[in-house]
Amino acid sequence: MAMDINTLKAMIAEAFPDAQIHIDDLAGDGDHYAAHIVSSAFVGKTRIQQHQMVYQALQGKMGTELHALALTTRVP
Repeated sequence: MAMDINTLKAMIAEAFPDAQIHIDDLAGDGDHYAAHIVSSAFVGKTRIQQHQMVYQALQGKMGTELHALALTTRVP
């Protein structure tokens, strides 16, 4: 089961209300995405911690509804 790009963006936006979010569907199948997220919530966090925060925002859907997500996270 694939995840709709709008659902993915909404889940991230809910967790990071100030975020600038850009998502690309890499394979056109709704299963392989690249997300670029800029949020002040990442200030003082390592890249690994930032990515963990995004995975938490996906509420366990990574690996089930969402197969692959390439992440780029930054602070403003």
